Amino acid sequence: MQNSGQGRKFWLKVILVGLVAGLIGGACAMGAGSMIDNMRSGISSRVPGASNKEGGTSVHKNKAKLSNESTSAYNSMKDSVVSVINLQRGQSNNGLFSLFGTQGGNNSGKLQTASEGSGVIYKKAGGSAYVVTNNHVVSGSNALKVIMSNGKEVSANIVGTDATTDLAVLKISAAGVKSVASFGNSNDITAGQDVLAIGSPMGSEYANTVTKGIISAKKRTIKANSNAAATTVIQTDAAINSGNSGGPLINMAGQVIGINSMKLASNGEGSTVEGMGFSIPSNEVVKVINQLVANGKISRPSLGVGVIDLSSVSKDQQSSVLKLPGSVTKGAVVMQVVDGSAADQAGIRKYDVIVKIGDHKVNGGGSLKTYLYKYKVGQSVKITFYHDGKKVEKTVKLSEAKNSDSQSQKNNQNADSGQQPDNNSADDGQ
Repeated sequence: MQNSGQGRKFWLKVILVGLVAGLIGGACAMGAGSMIDNMRSGISSRVPGASNKEGGTSVHKNKAKLSNESTSAYNSMKDSVVSVINLQRGQSNNGLFSLFGTQGGNNSGKLQTASEGSGVIYKKAGGSAYVVTNNHVVSGSNALKVIMSNGKEVSANIVGTDATTDLAVLKISAAGVKSVASFGNSNDITAGQDVLAIGSPMGSEYANTVTKGIISAKKRTIKANSNAAATTVIQTDAAINSGNSGGPLINMAGQVIGINSMKLASNGEGSTVEGMGFSIPSNEVVKVINQLVANGKISRPSLGVGVIDLSSVSKDQQSSVLKLPGSVTKGAVVMQVVDGSAADQAGIRKYDVIVKIGDHKVNGGGSLKTYLYKYKVGQSVKITFYHDGKKVEKTVKLSEAKNSDSQSQKNNQNADSGQQPDNNSADDGQ
């Protein structure tokens, strides 16, 4: 009997081993992956049929701190940030103009919101409060409104604007103004530093929106267009959208280190760009707004010329009309000379080509303006130019620009007996 029991145990082991071997063989035949998938399929389809009473949950106490460096900085600034509403009169057409759908009539229509931006209250004195914003936010306005952080609307007047730096100062009543912003030193910032952008993206409906990012670059040189002066700005990846213009870029101490001015949305070739916003450095902002408050404008030097880029003139005309040597490939072609100006007194004439101002090489109208603005009114500077193909150097005393606050304007020139360069658009900004 004992031997018989041991025999049964032996055959039981054999049977178990056979079953295991069969399973392994089957798995090999089916493929391990297929077997696992079948097992998972079987498990996932087993939905319990019990009651759902135990499926509820609850809200727990937040473990994260509600206040941190970012919230403290934002809270210290939010009451100083406002929305700026640009109001313009709509076209009012009547009579035959309206009947035939042609443009006419006058600007006697009602004031309408043309655009919205942001601003920062930075000073309160003598019953007035002063707001800095972008020039392009207030440009073309017939009236301005400011919406405070608490939603209250007040009227605003322009103290002064400067298109070159894209800055403007507004004045409002100080009644109800409880907080003013302070400026930090933009020379002390560094790439990678945390910053916040505050403003009204897409309009006052989203007033006091805050976004966080870092300083991507401390100094970037950009130009709004080819004839504009180059400006130095702060680059940030904090989200900046339409309506943020004029709002502050602040550090984690709640100090304004820049005024948000623009963003790069595409590379000009159809590719979308994200996270590239630009702010005017606070040191530049303070210098400009103090002059605007004191004088209502920015005093800038002028040569008294209108120019176009040499690169816009054909090679044939560079030789036949301008009489330039082949070695000269960059410069600013003079298309206008103001009577009695610094350029006029230095003997600069139409079709002369300016190639240097001081020690700076001039590549075109934009660089001429950039380097010109490094000098002061009344300062003397050496101008190098080509006249009838000959290189000339003259020292001129810079006068004050009559309209330094205006953006570059394009003026069409009349052709001169077919000898004028094809591109006859001149920039008055110099």
